[in-house]
Amino acid sequence: MLAGAAGCSGNPLVATPPTIQPAQPAVSPPAHNPAGTVQSLGGHPQNTFFDDDTHQLTVLCPGTDPAAPAGLAVLGAQSAPRVIALPGPVTAITGDGHGTAFLATRGGYLAVELTGAKTTAVTVDERTEFTAIARRADGMLVLGTADGAVYTLNADNSVASRNKIFARVDALATQGNTTVVLDRGQTSVTTIGADGRVEQALRAGEGATTLAVDPLGRVLVADTRGGQLLVYGVAPLILRQAFPVRQAPYGLAGSAALAWVSLTASNVVVGYDLSTGIPVEKVRYPTVQQPNSLAFDATSNTLYVVSGSGAGVQVIANAVGKP
Repeated sequence: MLAGAAGCSGNPLVATPPTIQPAQPAVSPPAHNPAGTVQSLGGHPQNTFFDDDTHQLTVLCPGTDPAAPAGLAVLGAQSAPRVIALPGPVTAITGDGHGTAFLATRGGYLAVELTGAKTTAVTVDERTEFTAIARRADGMLVLGTADGAVYTLNADNSVASRNKIFARVDALATQGNTTVVLDRGQTSVTTIGADGRVEQALRAGEGATTLAVDPLGRVLVADTRGGQLLVYGVAPLILRQAFPVRQAPYGLAGSAALAWVSLTASNVVVGYDLSTGIPVEKVRYPTVQQPNSLAFDATSNTLYVVSGSGAGVQVIANAVGKP
């Protein structure tokens, strides 16, 4: 367990916290007979989410180099991707579920309307490299930075709170108005409350890489180096389940029925039932190569698997299967 974290707005660390080499997904072997259908999408997509109102998957596609403009691919289960050109490089993505994507970038974020492709740039701190973004239940956006700060924004995009206690903010997720911060270098998860104050912090395995939430209040973390699925509660932050998952777990998606985990060393995605307190494997599918990102459409029971190596977007209908 990490030391109890207590911080408030504008209270920075004096020195950078000690870190380890961040874990990475495995380099996947060639894929064989992925389940469902596969839609073409090249490049090296990084993040994805499913927008409930527009019934579309949204995928962040970085440029050919770190300074090149990114693209936003938007597609349905049976429609080819259309790519929205973005004005610059982008590092992370989230959505409001109602047709708008929010993307972290240097200096602030972009708001993109998925149907009309209108893009609005919002400046938060023009000198800062933002690396993560999430949206709370009350609509407030939260941004993380390359130098370890978390900004919570008011509705007018002014800064409500700033906590600089991390080595780097690699990913953010929210349960209600609680923000969960993943720092890969410290392999830790930390909660920030609705008031912007840091609450609890816990070590997350041997090399945590990704996190996701589900509709039942759980936070899922992939311990890629340690080969585990970690399941947390957030009120307070507590590790509720730790389950061995070999083959370099990385991609995550939460749903009411199953927790989805991709195994990057073997091109497989597994659905686990968490309801008994011990994860139970229910379904397993072969995937596209390098299954780094997952998203789930609860309405149609469709699982999306996005290849990080340009092998496309896999669409698995009726993914949960029969109870």
